[in-house]
Amino acid sequence: MKVYQTNEIKNIALLGSKGSGKTTLAESMLYECGVIKRRGTVEASNTVCDYFPVEKEYGYSVFSSIFYAEFLGKKLNVIDCPGADDFVGNAITALNVTDTGLILIDAQYGVEVGTQNIFRTCAKLNKPVIFALNQLDGEKAEYDTVIEQMRDIFGKKVVPIQYPLSVGPGFNAMIDVLLMKKYSWGPDGGVPVIEEIPAEERERAQELHRQLVEAAAENDETLMEKFFEEEHLTEDEMRLGIRKGLVDRSIFPVFCVSALKDMGVRRMMEFLGNVVPFVEDMPAPVDSAGEEVKPLSDGPLSLYMFKTTVEPHIGEVSYFKVMSGTLTPGVDLDNVNRGSKERIAQIYCVCGQIKTQVDQLCAGDIGATVKLKDARTGNTLDAKGCDYVFDFIKYPAPKYQRAIRPVNEADAEKLSVILTRMHEEDPTWEVEMSKELKQTILSGQGEFHLRTLKWRVENNDKLPIVFEEPHIPYRETITKAARAD
Repeated sequence: MKVYQTNEIKNIALLGSKGSGKTTLAESMLYECGVIKRRGTVEASNTVCDYFPVEKEYGYSVFSSIFYAEFLGKKLNVIDCPGADDFVGNAITALNVTDTGLILIDAQYGVEVGTQNIFRTCAKLNKPVIFALNQLDGEKAEYDTVIEQMRDIFGKKVVPIQYPLSVGPGFNAMIDVLLMKKYSWGPDGGVPVIEEIPAEERERAQELHRQLVEAAAENDETLMEKFFEEEHLTEDEMRLGIRKGLVDRSIFPVFCVSALKDMGVRRMMEFLGNVVPFVEDMPAPVDSAGEEVKPLSDGPLSLYMFKTTVEPHIGEVSYFKVMSGTLTPGVDLDNVNRGSKERIAQIYCVCGQIKTQVDQLCAGDIGATVKLKDARTGNTLDAKGCDYVFDFIKYPAPKYQRAIRPVNEADAEKLSVILTRMHEEDPTWEVEMSKELKQTILSGQGEFHLRTLKWRVENNDKLPIVFEEPHIPYRETITKAARAD
């Protein structure tokens, strides 16, 4: 595998409400760039990203899954995040280590509550946003109505890059107003037929093209001057303007896709490869001392461990982002959080459970390693002489609580070990051993969040457990002063 430099890497979080089609889109993206030869489906439980037993049982994502796509000479690191609000911690983690949010919207249901929550998180973290209208081939699909709804909620910065010629089961063609071409597909999708825009669509396409040119020109004084003089920009100038607009969050492009039929996916990936900001285009992250850490490949080596999983036949897998420097196998690093040393024996690029061993990862890249002794989620690993410490991920407070105990009291210690491991995998699961209540209190983002943990403990670890209502502590206090004889 080619070694990608920092100026060839783009990190993207794939976001959206539950059921919007993120995992299906990931399959089409992997198929388009040749990582897989045949697309799996959620129904058949054979997708690259949903590979944990609990995800196959429930039929949708529970954990974020990382994959890469080599496309147009660039490396796109994509983190596919669960859509359910109960698993929002995965989306927050992904947005903190990526540079752009790609938000899927189901064209049949429009902007849902989960979509608005994700958008607010992107705004809070100042991340660029690209929208993709998915399932335009659905029975209830709408386009114009959803675009109007998006503008009402997200503002006038929403700018269509494409519009479909028809929606519903007959969806198979669209107009691209950036390239000013018509794209159409056969029944199986894939490679499109690219043609000139039909005469009856030219007026609408030119008006949307003008709006797009104006939105792109607003982000650069030179482009704005040229737009006023000529009312036209070249394709490269538009890309430059849109990229600057994405970084400034002054433009939210909208694409049209059918992830299930692989229509529009390749064109969207071209945009991701050509226009989306590179790692070095985004503001540099800040360490705990308040200092900016630029992603320099020749800088001091520092890794941020943002995710830990326990996978069958492998054991503990640690996912990291190279914050600075260049990582090679066999390097010794200091864990600045725990005061221990770690050796990175092998490094991998990952596509779900597919792991490809590589010889080098440069600043800004995302990778994985296995069998670290003491590293935990949220730890920083530095080379000798480097003193960076990162602590930029802030998780929401838990919203739901239950007392948890094993059916057999003799398994209490075993359950404690399992819960500690679960917290490492998802920090929004919080565990408290309450001496006052004499109960173990498990907190999470919702009932389904805790039910997922229960399923994993009982099915993966074969340990029967019981959820109970937490006890209410009885306390006495002095409420007012009194005197008596």
